[in-house]
Amino acid sequence: MTAAPDHSPTMAQASLWGQFEPWIPALLIPALIVFGYLAIPASSSWLTLTVSGLAMGMMIFIMASGLTLVFGLMDVINFGHGAFVSVGAFVGISILLGLGSLTGAPSLMLNLLAVALAVIGAMLATGVMGWAFERVIVKPVYGAHLKQILVTMGGLIIVEQLILVVWGPDEIFLTRPETLKGAITFAGAAIEKYRLLAVGVGLVLFLAMRWVLRSTKIGLIVRAGVQNGEMVEALGYRLRLVFIGVFIAGSALAGLGGVMWGLYQEVITAHMGANIMVLVFIVVIIGGLGSVEGCFIGALLVGLLQNYIAFLEPKMALISNIGLMVAILMWRPQGMMPVVKAK
Repeated sequence: MTAAPDHSPTMAQASLWGQFEPWIPALLIPALIVFGYLAIPASSSWLTLTVSGLAMGMMIFIMASGLTLVFGLMDVINFGHGAFVSVGAFVGISILLGLGSLTGAPSLMLNLLAVALAVIGAMLATGVMGWAFERVIVKPVYGAHLKQILVTMGGLIIVEQLILVVWGPDEIFLTRPETLKGAITFAGAAIEKYRLLAVGVGLVLFLAMRWVLRSTKIGLIVRAGVQNGEMVEALGYRLRLVFIGVFIAGSALAGLGGVMWGLYQEVITAHMGANIMVLVFIVVIIGGLGSVEGCFIGALLVGLLQNYIAFLEPKMALISNIGLMVAILMWRPQGMMPVVKAK
């Protein structure tokens, strides 16, 4: 009697699928871009909206990347993250406004130097602020999520009021450096120069974070701490210092994002950080806590969807990203690319 043929997948096929399956969410980005191309009648409008969406997504990623590491490694729900965005914007833009000779010069190098100095100042300020925030506000409530929400939200409100005291209650309007104003024309589409810069900065940051997390010793410790903190401590590493370092780095990245977002909007307010935190939390949740790759994919999806829907159906733009979050969590309740912790 002849045995029936075995149609079950081989171990090699299963292994190949296991390597490919986690990256399926990345296919959502080209799928969304194709959807936009089919739905938007003019290709020039589609190209403009796509670049705008990518730029918006990159800036959201910059602000969300630090928060997702804090979530994943420290298990801290930090609603005060928006305070670092606002402070970074005010410090950075104040420095930028004081560098009028550089920002007004018709030189790309001088303009980028001014932006770089503003970013460095903002990251230093928010890094120090993050250290103090962790020591005073977050440290007493480790392991208590409800208390974390309450005290970090209180910290956000206090920082917003301090911003009003230092910089005043009025909105601060600004103009971008001379060579970053205006747009270039490509294939009939007007693409803002600053948005191209934002895409470049976001992409460089993503690649740098991947390199640090995957190719350096400190990155190995951070990733191991996310998955099994007790084992890392048993090996003799002071994970507590790593916690503080990650919190400071996340705060500094929020400051960088604040400067970029302020230049994007060309206006800054004390409440800008709190306002953008809705999109930041959506990105962190759908990406998967502790996952830089998931955060990156989620931010691009949010940015692209926001721009496409705002063009096609403006009234739906406010709820489009909530709908995206619901759809993804129904598909993958732990987020698109979650970091699995040891039990």
